[in-house]
Amino acid sequence: MMLAVALAGCYSMAPKYERPAAPIPKQLPGGQGQASHLTLAQFVKEPKLREVLARVVSQNRTLRRTALDIESARQLYRIQRAQMLPSIDAGVSVTSTRALVGTPDNATARFTQYGASVGLAAWEIDLFGRLKSLSDAKLQQYLSSVEAAKATRISLIAETSTAWVTLAADRSRLAIAKETMATSQKAMELTEQLVGGGTSNRGDYWQAATVFQQARGDVATLTAAIAQDRNALELLAGGPLDDSLLPAELPVQLDWFAEVPVGLGSEVLLDRPDVVAAEHDLMAANANIGAARAQFFPSLTLTASGGLASVALATLFSGPAAVFTLAPALAVPLFRGGANRANLAYSEAQKQALVASYELAIQTAFREVADALATRATIDEALAAQTALVDASQKAFELSQARYKAGVDTFLTTLVTERTLYAAKSSLVATQLAALGNRVALYRVLGGGLD
Repeated sequence: MMLAVALAGCYSMAPKYERPAAPIPKQLPGGQGQASHLTLAQFVKEPKLREVLARVVSQNRTLRRTALDIESARQLYRIQRAQMLPSIDAGVSVTSTRALVGTPDNATARFTQYGASVGLAAWEIDLFGRLKSLSDAKLQQYLSSVEAAKATRISLIAETSTAWVTLAADRSRLAIAKETMATSQKAMELTEQLVGGGTSNRGDYWQAATVFQQARGDVATLTAAIAQDRNALELLAGGPLDDSLLPAELPVQLDWFAEVPVGLGSEVLLDRPDVVAAEHDLMAANANIGAARAQFFPSLTLTASGGLASVALATLFSGPAAVFTLAPALAVPLFRGGANRANLAYSEAQKQALVASYELAIQTAFREVADALATRATIDEALAAQTALVDASQKAFELSQARYKAGVDTFLTTLVTERTLYAAKSSLVATQLAALGNRVALYRVLGGGLD
């Protein structure tokens, strides 16, 4: 009966697992209605970016490493699970011995024995579930590696999308800087003409040159930044990218990504891959407690063999040569120097540490979502304000330029409005980048959708 229970592998001394309560509010700040699942294809609307992301998924070296980590964890689980099953070996043997035959002249004779056997080598009967608990722990570690790989994939998708949008933003900034260079170049030429005609002074020319040189320096800086942006993208993609797959500038409508629907309940965070991975680690620690408890109880091992033995090869399979051995062994722990108690205390401490890690993962997820929702709540207003600022600055610059040509205003007014327009355009690009980045951030912190 006991053997049948052991073979069934249904007994474990691990404590009953209970998921810790989530140490976060029940509702997300800024959530609305019911959350719905967005696949990656639904989230990313830009075809070029979709192709780049497909290359990241297939070629990125970090993802390759995580896939191999999953396979390694799976094989470790298989190794541990195999410990619950008996190991059976087959063997054949030939033993040749020369010995004294007991005659007065000390003569010797050769004896040969042949054997064939099938043996069971030290199979531990899992009476108290030690092996089952260890197998459960390895299974949970394998499942944790699967979820960790999902989290890595979602993070890389978000990182690639952000890098792609950053490249677009830097190219937009470069276009603005070049446009400002051209405008300030014309202002320098105009002031030069007015100085020659006696209606302006040389100071106006040098004031115009300050805007030109500032834009010129920005062009050089942004050119280097664009090259670095491309290098970052190609590293993520695992190889070179064609120019046709790269963005020219930010879109006017900011429609590269879909809006991510966010529900009211914070329980959605429990399904985030990194949170699920942390829970699997916690469940593995819980199983290890069962293995540590089982160490206090007796262990039963079974060694058995059966086969044939004969002094003549011809009669090995025909004569009455059957042999059989059975050797059960029961070991009772009497004194281990406190090792078993220390091992149990260590396992329990590890579980408590992983409880803290699990709770921290949930709190981190909540904070990330709350931060992203806080940005989303104000980003539309910021975009509207920046767009209006650019329009007002453009009109102010055009008016001041016309008044300067007519001799009504000094060049200082034109210079101030030109600098204001340049800064307003750059700020608008930064806000557009933040808006697109916020959608990517929401997709990531809510766990994304890979299928």
